[in-house]
Amino acid sequence: MESIEDTGCSSQNNSILKTTGIKYNYDSAVPSRLERLLREREIRKSSRSQSTNEGIRDGCRDSDVFGNGIEPCLSDGDKKTREEALIEGLAAVSPSNGFERKDGRSQKQRLLVVANRLPVSAVRKGEDSWTLEVSVGGLVSALLGVNDFEANWIGWSGVNVTDEIGQRSLTVALAEKRCIPVFLDQETVNQYYNGYCNNILWPLFHYLPLPQEDRLATTRSFQSQFAAYKKANQMFADVVNEHYQEGDIVWCHDYHLMFLPKCLKEYNSQMKVGWFLHTPFPSSEIHRTLPSRSELLRAVLAADLVGFHTYDYARHFVSACTRILGLEGTPEGVEDQGKLTRVAAFPIGIDSDRFIRALDLPPVKYHINELQERFAGRKVMLGVDRLDMIKGIPQKILAFEKFLEENPDWRDKVVLLQIAVPTRTDVPEYQKLTCQVHEIVGRINGRFGTLTAVPIHHLDRSLDFPALCALYAVTDVALVTSLRDGMNLVSYEFVACQASKKGVLILSEFAGAAQSLGAGAILVNPWNITELASSIGYALTMSAQEREKRHHHNFSHVTTHTSQEWAETFVSELNDTVVEAQLRTRQIPPQLPSKVAIERYTRSNNRLLILGFNATLTEPVDAQGRRIDQLKEMELKLHPDLKEPLRKLCNDPKTTVVVLSGSDRNVLDENFGEYRMWLAAEHGMFLRLTEGNWMTTMPENLSMDWVDSVKHVFEYFTERTPRSHFELRETSLVWNYKYTVGSEHADIEFGKLQAKDLLQHLYTGPISNASVDVIQGCRSVEVRAVGVTKGAAIDRILGEIVHNNDVKTPIDYVLCIGHFLAKDEDIYSFFEPELPQEQATPARTKIATHLNRNTSNHSTGKSAHRAVNYKVAQQASTLDKAGSNENGNWWSMMRDRMTVHEGSSVLDLKADNYFSCAVGRNCSKARYLLGSSPDVVSLLKDLANTSSCGAASSYK
Repeated sequence: MESIEDTGCSSQNNSILKTTGIKYNYDSAVPSRLERLLREREIRKSSRSQSTNEGIRDGCRDSDVFGNGIEPCLSDGDKKTREEALIEGLAAVSPSNGFERKDGRSQKQRLLVVANRLPVSAVRKGEDSWTLEVSVGGLVSALLGVNDFEANWIGWSGVNVTDEIGQRSLTVALAEKRCIPVFLDQETVNQYYNGYCNNILWPLFHYLPLPQEDRLATTRSFQSQFAAYKKANQMFADVVNEHYQEGDIVWCHDYHLMFLPKCLKEYNSQMKVGWFLHTPFPSSEIHRTLPSRSELLRAVLAADLVGFHTYDYARHFVSACTRILGLEGTPEGVEDQGKLTRVAAFPIGIDSDRFIRALDLPPVKYHINELQERFAGRKVMLGVDRLDMIKGIPQKILAFEKFLEENPDWRDKVVLLQIAVPTRTDVPEYQKLTCQVHEIVGRINGRFGTLTAVPIHHLDRSLDFPALCALYAVTDVALVTSLRDGMNLVSYEFVACQASKKGVLILSEFAGAAQSLGAGAILVNPWNITELASSIGYALTMSAQEREKRHHHNFSHVTTHTSQEWAETFVSELNDTVVEAQLRTRQIPPQLPSKVAIERYTRSNNRLLILGFNATLTEPVDAQGRRIDQLKEMELKLHPDLKEPLRKLCNDPKTTVVVLSGSDRNVLDENFGEYRMWLAAEHGMFLRLTEGNWMTTMPENLSMDWVDSVKHVFEYFTERTPRSHFELRETSLVWNYKYTVGSEHADIEFGKLQAKDLLQHLYTGPISNASVDVIQGCRSVEVRAVGVTKGAAIDRILGEIVHNNDVKTPIDYVLCIGHFLAKDEDIYSFFEPELPQEQATPARTKIATHLNRNTSNHSTGKSAHRAVNYKVAQQASTLDKAGSNENGNWWSMMRDRMTVHEGSSVLDLKADNYFSCAVGRNCSKARYLLGSSPDVVSLLKDLANTSSCGAASSYK
């Protein structure tokens, strides 16, 4: 996003919408996201139209008051510079939809704009006095039209102020401009801004390679610069936190502040945070070369909304998150354990009205007449760029040389005006580029020039606004040959000033503007000098009719997709994204209340702990920030910190531990054979107490005839998907492709395509008539027999435990923890003491009456088991009333009357004593959540310590 000027819902709203012809679902309790955004868009357009009409009636347009016009409407006694009006216009207050203050007055929603540089430059005049010079760039102009918000700027002032008096006085001076300074010391600026931002991130984001590390000092320099980068971002966050008020929107800008969203969310998770990148975002293959690649991506993902100029940049970002971080990319953005970060394209524009009206100003007209006289009889070609490696200035000039060489008739009929604004003049690479450009220009002018005229006029300086507008107006062909550019607003400015000339735009396909103006411009590859020279000839000879059509398309886009519309759209979508996140959060279970779970554990007499294995009791292989090790992750190992806690829990006579996993028997034997616990392998199809032998709980009629044919399909796709593998179990087969993340040969998108193809092969062949379930995991495909789920198996498991005399008293406490597939989450529902009748499912209907010794007829059964177990409950109640106090005698009678598949009737479970907990999954049927396996380790350690203390006291 670079311009040559840049230096660094009420009833009234409903009535507005009814006139637009758009139909909305007003009766819906929660309107769709599209409905909400369209509604806000129409409100903004109508409000803007009404404001404009009112301004015209008053003899002064609203845009002038906000500084978009050339001359603000101010009385002679209140005359201010245009720049001052621009900044102060951002804070102007007018009636709008906002918040209600305590005093009853309407208050606008505050917008905190956080950028590396403030839109003002400060010059110190004395110990406590400052002169402020306003810089009107694209971002400033963009926010001028956002009338529904009160904007405040936060950023670095560009000067090093170390004394307290200077900092205090500068803060006061900037406050009048609605600006808040961040004070960075000179060392931090050198390491953070000149170092990491300009030497690492900026080149990489523009597809330039990282500096070569020829010495260890270079590596240390990288590390120190990255540390300074994080430090500076935290300093920005501290200032934002100091001024943040509830309900504010925080809008972070550009690659300088990629860590800021993370810092802000750590301070306040409810803060509305958006982040926008004004440069390209490179492909994942480029971004993965960055040493700090993962940290930066995760920091940005802390934002609620991430914005880019084009869809390509947004796609590259999502791809980097999936390939490098292994996260799930969706059409909406990036999802990480249920938390969705929206990623979208928001092409920026310009304040086109400012350029159009400038053409009628006397200074601009004077410059136009002067230029027309100077270049009379010659076609004018124009290039306006920063003197930078990515702008393609040498390629542009070389293509012009080739055109003159191949078309001698044009040598005295065309002139190229190249404005090259110097930048970073102290950097050797930029000095070399300047010399290169000057050498090429001198050679061409010496070869094709005459005593009275030269083909290239090259200026190493910037132009003021009137001169620039005049230059745009007299140009016949504009050349934008960027090798890589975020957007390039010079092309927009040229189009806005071409209402009468209707000149031709030659635009690099590597500029972001190509996706917006591509239909009206001539798109070129600036590296192809021959193609570029040919395009120059085509543009110079283009018919008036074609020029008219091309200009009409571009002019329509530039005047409708303005910078104000860009800012309004982003802020509106950020607000809506937060609303959607709040709606999703209401459906996300809360974090496990560990203290409550432990307290109820200590009060209970017979506890049942059901634990998953993979991603629950295992050690994360990348816990230390290392890359995923496929071999280590495939070899599931018990977390070493859990060995002693598990031993204590298993030795507690009041606690029964069951490990329920989809893994095969050998894996569970290897990890848990030394403990006294129950092992349930392959989703509960095989069961054993570690002191006994394996037994099967599979139904007798379970057919496994489909296994061989499915195995052949899995083998076929494993051979054709690098780093994928499949696992053959006795009751299921699993094909896994999650290790393609970060692979040098494959990636997650390829894995997904292969998974779709695999499913198509399965459904049309091996399983077309088989009684199987196909379960799609995050990055896996599993085929298992119908009815094989953890929820369906738990009833049989409990029955076997009872018949093994391993349960002496009714179970009055259940803790179920696991990282289970959605298909297996029926295990959470199995233990729910109360369920509405309409929520009953086949798995849930296995719940029988839960025995409660304090209630004689407590029953919530949902199936044929209800009659059997209700009778058991009545008998138990009768025994209680008869005064039987010997619990062992009562329980032995109940156990003798039960069948193997009546395990659920061993429960004397109250709702407060049931804790179901999903590990690492926000979208779950469980009551509670735990973040990861380390959280499980911490919880089980606390329970083990409680068990050991209880056992010691009981022995006393």
